Amino acid sequence: MTGRALPVTLTTHIDPLPLKQPFRITGYTFTACNALVVTLRSGEHTGRGEGLGVYYRDDTPASMLGQIEALRDIIEGGVTREQVLSLLPAGGARNALDCALWDLEAKQKNMPVWQLAGVAEPRPLITTYTLSAEAPDVVEAMARDLPGVRAVKLKLTNDHLNAERVRAVRAACPDAWLMVDANQGFTRVDLDAMLPAFVAARVAVIEQPFPIGQEAWFDGIECPIPFAVDESVQDRNDLPRLVGRVQVINIKLDKCGGLTAGLALAREASDLGFRLMVGNMGGSSWSMGPAFVLGSLCAVADLDGPMFIRADRDPAVSYSDGHVWCPDQVWGGPHSVAA
Repeated sequence: MTGRALPVTLTTHIDPLPLKQPFRITGYTFTACNALVVTLRSGEHTGRGEGLGVYYRDDTPASMLGQIEALRDIIEGGVTREQVLSLLPAGGARNALDCALWDLEAKQKNMPVWQLAGVAEPRPLITTYTLSAEAPDVVEAMARDLPGVRAVKLKLTNDHLNAERVRAVRAACPDAWLMVDANQGFTRVDLDAMLPAFVAARVAVIEQPFPIGQEAWFDGIECPIPFAVDESVQDRNDLPRLVGRVQVINIKLDKCGGLTAGLALAREASDLGFRLMVGNMGGSSWSMGPAFVLGSLCAVADLDGPMFIRADRDPAVSYSDGHVWCPDQVWGGPHSVAA
């Protein structure tokens, strides 16, 4: 939204999104992914955005709500997406507000967000289906139950069962594209020990093996499998120190602070030679909508968040034959549902 913005009425609330079952990664077990929902109304039009925040940065829905409410007068007076970039830091609050502004503009201009953003017309995207870091037999059972799986993302953790987990998933899904995600849980020694199992299982990408701040550990590694980073790249300012160290950048709108920042990050990362991945911090279809728009620029999509919550929005994104599809009616279209 460029130029002078019209006044809006701002509504905010925190939406509890309980998970179907606990989800485990290195250092955390999640039972819910509560979301901040920002709604902007201007005349007959309504825009909506959802943000989850970044749990490992203490960027919580409660703190995000405080950030938005502190700017209520400014927001209701009318703000553009460009102004929001300087009003709020990268994080979940800016994501929710930015996405609400995109959704509002789509309705005001009677034009879908993907067209406003200048990206390709959406198509169904192959999405990874993420498996929690459970016992190997549980992981294998979960993998066998995945509906029409084409790509799998396996969570690993800092224990001695990782090689068994990887072999279990490959046995259950012999033809699936496979990536593993350690969520900062490995040392260099751990990675060296795991590489034979990764190669044998035809792992396609290794995501975030090392902790934030230890990116130098990538230096000198001889690995036939590309590395991706998630936690190590919050926004575009993190890109320079990753050049030559990793090959794939995982863009999450909650990290970088919205679709506006996500598109800019994607362009800059591409210019630097990185492959792009779009991910999510969980959430409902209202979070997947803007990420789906970004997905048209990405080689890898990890947009399975709604599959883990007990109840999604209506209408919702759909999952079929290993693909995710987000119609304009879900988010970001001229006639998408406004709650």
